[in-house]
Amino acid sequence: METTLPTAELPERHYLNQGQGIASWLLTKDHKRIAIMYLLGVTFFFLLGGIMAMLIRLELLTPQGDLLEPDTYNRVFTMHGVFMVFFVLLPVVPAILGNFLIPIMIGAKDLAFPKINLLSWYLYMIGGGLTMYAMVRGGVDTGWTFYTPFSSTYSNTHVMATAIGVFINGFSGILTGVNFIVTIHRMRAPGLTWFRLPLFVWGHYATSLIQVLGTPVVAIAIALVGLERLFHLGIFDASRGGDPVLFQHLFWFYSHPAVYIMVLPPMGVISELVAAFSRKPVFGYRIVAYSSIGIAVLGFLVWGHHMFVSGQSVYASVVFSVLTMLVAIPSAIKVFNWSSTLYRGSVSYETPMLYALAFLGLFLIGGLTGVMLATLGFDVYVHDTYFVVAHFHYVMVGGAIVSFLGGLHYWWPKMFGRMYPVFWSKLSALLVFVGFNLTFFPQFIVGYLGMPRRYWQYPAEFQVWNVLSTAGASVLAIGFLLPGCYLLWSLKYGKVAGPNPWGALGLEWTIPSPPPTENFDGVPVVKGEPYDYQTGEEIFGILGKEAHVV
Repeated sequence: METTLPTAELPERHYLNQGQGIASWLLTKDHKRIAIMYLLGVTFFFLLGGIMAMLIRLELLTPQGDLLEPDTYNRVFTMHGVFMVFFVLLPVVPAILGNFLIPIMIGAKDLAFPKINLLSWYLYMIGGGLTMYAMVRGGVDTGWTFYTPFSSTYSNTHVMATAIGVFINGFSGILTGVNFIVTIHRMRAPGLTWFRLPLFVWGHYATSLIQVLGTPVVAIAIALVGLERLFHLGIFDASRGGDPVLFQHLFWFYSHPAVYIMVLPPMGVISELVAAFSRKPVFGYRIVAYSSIGIAVLGFLVWGHHMFVSGQSVYASVVFSVLTMLVAIPSAIKVFNWSSTLYRGSVSYETPMLYALAFLGLFLIGGLTGVMLATLGFDVYVHDTYFVVAHFHYVMVGGAIVSFLGGLHYWWPKMFGRMYPVFWSKLSALLVFVGFNLTFFPQFIVGYLGMPRRYWQYPAEFQVWNVLSTAGASVLAIGFLLPGCYLLWSLKYGKVAGPNPWGALGLEWTIPSPPPTENFDGVPVVKGEPYDYQTGEEIFGILGKEAHVV
């Protein structure tokens, strides 16, 4: 692939040097700076969740519970789930890459509501702070799903502080979703019609609809847990006339669509990477765009497949089973279209592309096992086993985290203006892929054999699979830690990237790296179709100025 030669030095003015000191960051309304603050916050909570995961895998290295006490183990896996789901997986792509790139991709100078954008970051950090307070005070042992009546009545851990933290964090997601929807509707550049939008933007638009419509439901559910816990109401506790299954309906009505909050933006990232590094337009662009909306809509209709063993009607279970299989169709469309884009493309195996290929393999396994779990008889058999744990991680970590790493490596030169070491970045991608499969594929096997999740002890015949899983987790940890080292190194010592080091198409590649505070000197104009790599025509311009597109 031809790349733009790096310039001698960074541009004189850019968003990183517009105002110095902590106050200029904490009071900023620049979407790019807010994205960097999200990056720091998500990284911190990822490290906390990773430490909890390390303790889990060390405990499960041997069949006996010889590292943690049973109550401590319950709290460790609960806090791992809470930090990773609510403070890492949900915000990792939208809050970081979405915040940084959406205004630039659509030709805007910022999001529609810059102050609300900053407020969403403060709500995120306040929610995370309350959850950390609960952790240092002893943690919570309900599992990240907060199932009642244990969470609302019987648990003597810090449920309230954790629930309030998650509740506040939910408003951060709602505000971000509203901001993205208004920005995409109202602030697109001249010529940027709906079907000229990057698929990255389509993924975030569909995700924002889920955030705005679904998050209030789980917020209500968590608020009701708090009310029952404080005032001993009979909402979910059957001994007081409540219904514990009602909580599951409320929780999963949001939490299954929340899976697509974690997956749709990463799918947008993969569309950008596949097009850029195969030098081809995305095959079936409109179908891929429509499939994002289809996933968002169908995602609200499948929550009951989490409740096959909860006592719901078998007829309802059959309906939810069929609907769950239907929601796999738009996801499969994306995979087929990405594969078709790669076919006979001029594929370049740069680091971001390695992560994109890893995503395709891992998400395919996660998706196929999801169809298996949608099958009523099979789901009842493996319910609450490590098979479900493995499926969840293949979709979430293999989807959200791997694609985020691909997107971060792709847009890092744009965000900071410097390149990173090629060898170490490719080695990291390889370690993540190998370590992930070694960690979680054995869990499919041990789950199918009958090992339940959430137990700190297990029969000795399962040990070999747990040893493999723990060894893989060690490799995966190294793969995750390496980018933190070489990306930080690149901030000072990396080669200057220039405005378009990948020779990619998109409005973000027409401006300097790092971008100026106002993003564009003039009003950008879009003149052609997205991902038009094959014609080589100039499809972007700036009103009143000549724009050069590589």
